[in-house]
Amino acid sequence: MNYRHAYHAGNFADCMKHALLVWLLRALARKPAGFAVLDTHAGAGSTNLEADAATRTGEWRQGIGRLLDAKPAEALADYLGLVRAAGAIAHYPGSPRLTRTLLRPQDRLTCCELQLQDHASLHRLFRGDPQVAVHARDGWEAICALLPPREARRGLTLIDPPFEQPGEFDRIVRAIRTARRRFGAGIVAAWYPIKHRAPVRDFHDRLRQAAEPDVVCAELLLRPPLDAARLNGCGLLVAAPPWGFEPAATAILDAVADGLGESGAHGSLTRITPPVAP
Repeated sequence: MNYRHAYHAGNFADCMKHALLVWLLRALARKPAGFAVLDTHAGAGSTNLEADAATRTGEWRQGIGRLLDAKPAEALADYLGLVRAAGAIAHYPGSPRLTRTLLRPQDRLTCCELQLQDHASLHRLFRGDPQVAVHARDGWEAICALLPPREARRGLTLIDPPFEQPGEFDRIVRAIRTARRRFGAGIVAAWYPIKHRAPVRDFHDRLRQAAEPDVVCAELLLRPPLDAARLNGCGLLVAAPPWGFEPAATAILDAVADGLGESGAHGSLTRITPPVAP
């Protein structure tokens, strides 16, 4: 595993994904019972966007940099408040740190990361924290090994693979089916890139064919997905979304698109399969 998310931390895809993640975690916290989060491809947990890796690409300047400078939108207030509290540019929080911030005493987080440097950073970040477990293990394998969680009957599985190898969409479909079979009361959220539309359309079709119920996809596009060599947008698939997710996600996507200042940026929400009939 050579992929380093530090080169892309804080870009538009991170902003979209993390803003939606914050909403999902807040929704889980509406009920007093504890919940468990499994972050299958956790990364380093926190990134200095002014350090070498992030400055080589400068992607964050067109992402979180713009959102922090823009007129604050109500739909992003919670997410941006957490980013500022974590240290903003000097300590941009990844999904593990955002999740840890929102855990209550009865909640737990399990992080998996194979990249050696990122795992070491993650281990240092959460050393001695009784609410967080850090594993140097394959995230796909962890879905079978660590679900259902022992600590809670509710929760979230976050799947955020690097998409540096072929077949990642196939792995996501299998992972969603496995996660839901093993942890029926859990939400599953899976991030995916949009370069051109055909692979994403095929991905959605396979989910329909698999008869996975109650699946929604939130997508953000910077430009039409016509150039397969560019990251033109991204999506977050959510299986078994909490009540209120669809209108909240629409507002978040619109706010991110507006804040990025890109003339072609826009969000969309697509229901892939209907909820289970009562």
